[in-house]
Amino acid sequence: PRQPLLPPRVLSRRTSGGGRRGGTVGFKSPVPSPRSCQPNGANSEALKYEIEELKQKDLALDQEIAQLLSEGYSLEELEKHISLLHEYNDIKDAGQMLLGKLAVIRGVTTKQLYPEYDLELSD
Repeated sequence: PRQPLLPPRVLSRRTSGGGRRGGTVGFKSPVPSPRSCQPNGANSEALKYEIEELKQKDLALDQEIAQLLSEGYSLEELEKHISLLHEYNDIKDAGQMLLGKLAVIRGVTTKQLYPEYDLELSD
């Protein structure tokens, strides 16, 4: 059975150019996180814990990629599948948005529109 696929940013980050990105520049949020408001000792411990969690996730993702590759998947196939999933999700989001607007116009819930368009609640 096929394993869950990885988001393209993870896949491309891990598979291009030797598997790791160089540099230390990362995203800097303009909004301070709640952790940054903690005292230094607590903040340091929280960061150490978060770093360890991220290292474990990194290892798990590397193992998942290795497993998929050993099962005969190609990077191109995985990236194409991921791209198609993103396209599907974008189309589904647009459909949900339209259903929401129609529900507002009709004064009903989105859920009440599903039977009219032969949609399952799990869709």
